[in-house]
Amino acid sequence: MKPYSVATLLLLELPLLSLGFTWKFNQTPSQCGQLTISIDGQGKPPYSVLILPSGSTPFPNGTEVRKILEAKSSGNSAEITFQLNYPANSQFVAAVSDSSGFGSGGTSAAAQVTESNDSSCFDPTQPVSPVWVFNLNPPSQIVQCQDTRIWWDPSKVQGEVSFLGVIPGGQSFQIPRGALTTVASQGLGFTWKPNLRSGTILHIVASDDRGTGSGGSTRPTVGDNIQNDNSCLNNSSPSSTAGNPAGGSYPTDSQGNGVHGGGNSDGGSHTNVGAIVGGVIGGVFGLIALVLVLLFFRKRSRGRRSNEKPVDLLNADEGDESHRSELPQYYEPEPFLIPDPTVVGSDRSSDGRPLSGNYSERPSSRSGTPDVTSTSTGTRKVPPRQFKAVNVIQHDDAGPSEQKPPGVEESETIELPPAYTNIRQ
Repeated sequence: MKPYSVATLLLLELPLLSLGFTWKFNQTPSQCGQLTISIDGQGKPPYSVLILPSGSTPFPNGTEVRKILEAKSSGNSAEITFQLNYPANSQFVAAVSDSSGFGSGGTSAAAQVTESNDSSCFDPTQPVSPVWVFNLNPPSQIVQCQDTRIWWDPSKVQGEVSFLGVIPGGQSFQIPRGALTTVASQGLGFTWKPNLRSGTILHIVASDDRGTGSGGSTRPTVGDNIQNDNSCLNNSSPSSTAGNPAGGSYPTDSQGNGVHGGGNSDGGSHTNVGAIVGGVIGGVFGLIALVLVLLFFRKRSRGRRSNEKPVDLLNADEGDESHRSELPQYYEPEPFLIPDPTVVGSDRSSDGRPLSGNYSERPSSRSGTPDVTSTSTGTRKVPPRQFKAVNVIQHDDAGPSEQKPPGVEESETIELPPAYTNIRQ
C-alpha cells in the first residue's frame, strides 16, 4: 500500500461522515400521545420514520391493535410529528431514514409505551391485520447464510413488492430481491441468502404500492446452520450497533427504565473505537503473559531433568577413583597389613615330637626403619612394631612345666594342651 493511500481514503470518507445525522424522541412515548422526533446533523431531507410493533400485545385475549406506522417530515423540516396509536405497556421499534436510503439514521431499541388517560386511538375489540401476507421457506425461520425463499400470492398484491429488514438497536436495510420464480405449492417469490449472524433479532416488513407494511411483518431470530457456514458474512453484514442505540433516552420497560443513546452519526453503523482498541491491547498483553508462563514452566522442567543423574547399579564402575576422592577424610579406605608372625619356627625331635622348654622369639627380619605404606590419599609412615618375648610350653601328657631358676625374670607364658603322642604310640 502506498504511503499516501490511507490519508486519501480518510479524505474521501470525510464527505460521507458529514452527511450523517442523529435523532431523538422529544417526549416519552405514551398511549395515543403525540410523539415528535427531532433530527440533528447533515442529513438529506425529507426525513421519515417507520414504527413497528415489537413483542406481544398487552391485552389478555391476544388482540393485536397495533398497526405499522410511517410518518414523514414536512419539506426540509428536521422534525417528524405523529400520533402513537399504540396501547400502554406495549413496545415498538423506530427506524429513521432520509432521502439517501432506508434506515440511514439508525434504529432504536424496543421502546416502551407509557400509560395515559387517552385511549381513543384504538379499539381493543377490533384486531388489525395486513392487506396481504407473505411466507418463508423454511417456514417462519431465517438461518445464517442459508438460502431462504420469500413468497406470496401474486393475486393479493398491488404493484411492486419490496421487503425491508429492521434490526432493533442496529441497522436497517433493504432486502435484495432476486429473480422472481413461481413454485407450484408456494406461489411467486425469490431466494435470499441472509448475510446475518446467528442470534440477530430481525423484523421483516413487506410492502406494495399501498404503502410500507401493507403485507405485514414477522420477527424471527436468525438461527445457526448445521454446517456452521459463515461464508456470506463480512464487515458490511447488518448487525446490532455497538454502544448505545439510536433515539436518545426513552423507557424500555414497564418500570420506566430507559436506554440512553444519542444516535450515531454514520447512519447506524457506529463503531466503538475505544472498546476495539482496548480489546486488542488486552488480547495482546494476555497472549504475551501466556507465552511467558509457558516459557517459565518449560525452562523449569528442563532444569529438573538436567539435575537428575541416572544411577546405573548394574554397570557401576567399582574402580572409579573419582568417586572415592569425594569421600570425607574419616571414611577414606586404608590397606590391610598382614602382621609378621611372632614365632618363626619351633624345635622338634627327630621323630617329629615337639620339645618342651623355652622358645624365645627369633630376631625379626624387619629393620627398624618405619614401614612406608601407600594409600589412596598419599604416602604415610607406619611406626615399627614392638614385640614382647613369649615363652611357649608344650606339656608332655599333662606333666609339670619347667621351673625357672631364681633371679630370672619371668616372661609371658603360653601354655598349650598336651599332645597325647604317647597314647597314640
